Amino acid sequence: MGNKAVAVVGMCGSGKSVLTEMFTNRGWGKVYFGGVTVSQLKKQGIPVNEQNERAMREGLRKQYGMGAFALLLADEIDQLLKKGNVVLDGLYSWSEYTYLKERYGDDLVILAVVTNSSVRYSRLAKREIRPLTPEQACGRDFAEIENSEKGGPIAIADYYIINNGSIEQMSRQFNEFLKWLKL
Repeated sequence: MGNKAVAVVGMCGSGKSVLTEMFTNRGWGKVYFGGVTVSQLKKQGIPVNEQNERAMREGLRKQYGMGAFALLLADEIDQLLKKGNVVLDGLYSWSEYTYLKERYGDDLVILAVVTNSSVRYSRLAKREIRPLTPEQACGRDFAEIENSEKGGPIAIADYYIINNGSIEQMSRQFNEFLKWLKL
């Protein structure tokens, strides 16, 4: 068995970043898919905000195909997998999933974090970095489902964590996942 790449998937505000931090706190390497969007915006001198991020994500997918982020990050993932296990924060599209599944086979595991939309919208309104109103969050949900193939990887996940409660509750589920993964 080789090193594992665990892709954390879920809708905005579901807890992907918190869950990803649990992996990195255990020494896992990290690849942040959203970093491609932010770095491209900064590189082009475009302000980082919800509208520009959406346009950039969709633009990159038009340029490179729906598997754009996996394609652009594959070398980084390869390098980190040589050193150990890797958490992939923010895999979005079905095409990204199929590209990575073909590349890594059983060493790719999809971990979905699922949260009720009302809980997500409340969290998103309160977050410090890039807060969203409930209307913006709902708009993002629709855009990600309709334009980014986001539902597929969530639907086909290998394991699910339900995150409607506390960080402690999610941490217990995370530990159960690691047992299931046999790490």
